[in-house]
This record gives sequence, structure tokens and C-alpha cells, in this order.
Amino acid sequence: MKSEKFCLACNAELQGRADKKFCDPHCKSAYHYEKDRRENNFFLKVDRQLKINRKLLRAFNKAGKATVRSQTLIDRGFDPSYFTHYWKNNRGEVYLFVYEYGFLSKIENGKKKYILVTWQPYMEK
Repeated sequence: MKSEKFCLACNAELQGRADKKFCDPHCKSAYHYEKDRRENNFFLKVDRQLKINRKLLRAFNKAGKATVRSQTLIDRGFDPSYFTHYWKNNRGEVYLFVYEYGFLSKIENGKKKYILVTWQPYMEK
């Protein structure tokens, strides 16, 4: 008695080896991509948030340096705990960077703000 087997991705009937799980490489790739997405993969979550942070920092920092209330960015999905690297200036202030866009948390007039900057060549050292 022959048991019918079906592709895990598209549910098409499988022909060939008894241990075959997918009908072609495309279905295999699609299945694993969806599986990773469904499992809420940690790396995908981090990458997604970094992209959001970079997009917001870029949008609010058109001139190369700007000051923005922190709540303005946070309300739009910014999460300051996700960054790629940091830079410490001569005064000991630590700028957190999301790729080429950086921010420094400051409190001015009792309000939390971010000073936004872009990466500069002198920051390499």
C-alpha cells in the first residue's frame, strides 16, 4: 500500500523518493522563510527595529545636526535600546548610532530630548 505525501509548502502531491518533503527548491525556500517569520526570529526582530530607528533618525535629521523631543521619535516607533555602535566625545558624552545616524540623550528645560547627528570622519578614532 502506497501512502501519498504532499509538499509542506504548496501541498502538491510529491513524486520520487519516500523521504521527499518539497516539490522543488522554491517551495523549500519559501517554507523555511515563512517558518522563520512565524517563529518571530530574534535576528529579524532586531533588524526590523534597526531599520525603523534609522529611518526615523534620517527623517528628523536633514541638516546633519538637529534636536528633537524624545517622545516625538518614540511615538513613531523609535526604540533607543537598539543601536549598532557608539562614539564618545571629549566631554565624555556617548552618542549611540544606528548605522550612520547618531543620537545623544539630553534633558533640557526638564524635557528629555535627543541631539541627532550624522557620522563624521573625525569620529573614526
